[in-house]
Amino acid sequence: MTGTTVEPDEAVRLRNGAVDTLCAEGWITTPEVEAVMRAVPRHAFTPEVSVEKAYDPYAAVITKTDEHGVQLSSVSAPQIQAIMLEQAHVRPGMRVLEIGSGGLNAAYLAELVGTGGHVTTVDIDPVVTDRARRLLGEHGYDRVVVVTADAAEPIPGLGTVDIVMVTVGAWDVPPAWIDQLKPGGSLVVPLRMRGLTRSVAFTRVGDHLESESAKICGFVPVQGSTAHNEELLLVNGTPEIGLRFDDGLPSDPSLLDNAVTFTRFERWTGVTIGVSELVDTLQMHLAICLPGFCIMAVDPELDSGIVAPANKGFALAAVDDEGRTFAYLTTRRTEDNKHVEFGVHALGPDAAVFAETLAGHLRDWAGEHRGGPGPVIRVYPAGTPDDRISGDRVIDKIHSRISLSWPAQR
Repeated sequence: MTGTTVEPDEAVRLRNGAVDTLCAEGWITTPEVEAVMRAVPRHAFTPEVSVEKAYDPYAAVITKTDEHGVQLSSVSAPQIQAIMLEQAHVRPGMRVLEIGSGGLNAAYLAELVGTGGHVTTVDIDPVVTDRARRLLGEHGYDRVVVVTADAAEPIPGLGTVDIVMVTVGAWDVPPAWIDQLKPGGSLVVPLRMRGLTRSVAFTRVGDHLESESAKICGFVPVQGSTAHNEELLLVNGTPEIGLRFDDGLPSDPSLLDNAVTFTRFERWTGVTIGVSELVDTLQMHLAICLPGFCIMAVDPELDSGIVAPANKGFALAAVDDEGRTFAYLTTRRTEDNKHVEFGVHALGPDAAVFAETLAGHLRDWAGEHRGGPGPVIRVYPAGTPDDRISGDRVIDKIHSRISLSWPAQR
């Protein structure tokens, strides 16, 4: 690192403490990533907050919001940055394209590629790129090229790169991201699939991408031509219960209006997990199995108790094939207070049947995928024929077709 001033001991102590935590919990796994996260002064790239806040291992720093308070740009939490840097396997001499500029991550990348490598960071918002350019210059990273552009289009003069790292939430994979990758190159992207976001490390294989790893994460969504908003279905036409669909609403949303007039059916499944056990594979299992998969949220100010999810802001849910019944997962503590049991609540004319359908998928997950690897994710160009795509579910987007496939059981 060059061109930086000597830091106060407190900043160094806090930074080393954050890195120690990330190493101990397994988010940092290589000496290269550990070294750059110890070397680069994160607090210098997050002047909006205190030094203590800057080094919270799990806290992002919001750097821009709109007039309604919606987050437009941020510096990701150290945990998320560590995850993506580890996924990318950046080595000295590589050429890297970063999409989404905050400054800090570009500095990490510059350290990893060294003087023989090259880093270009791109953002559509000139306010964001001006900020990144200023901070990078102030702290000795003038070699990083900062570009203001919609990165859904090829970056002029860039050529091909070894790694494309996307640091904004993406719903689709534009062709330019694949075309700018060298054969065998890596794309690391927070990709939203059926409302679930995973930081996926892909490898380019011919004209498509195949996943190497996928981790739960959350990101400010991408802006520009590839921006995509979820669609919200207000059950019974009121904002109390909202169902968020990522790939289009049911064909006749009004059919669901009468569902809340039926008595809520409750089915407890006997499937239990530890209170801190990850359920990322359960989320993906239901997203693959259920055509009407969605995310349910309840407005706490309007909550009348019609539905009672354990997490009112995020509950895995689905609408049945007839479009008249919906159901969601919930949990309750077991007697030992160390585990929770999954239950299914359903409302509508076919509540009992649909609740049992979800309970069956939950049991399938517990028997087949719990504790195992997540699905393999492949990204094909839009228009790829069905017979060239294998998968347990195929999600059609504008620029791509994404397939999800469970690994073969051993």
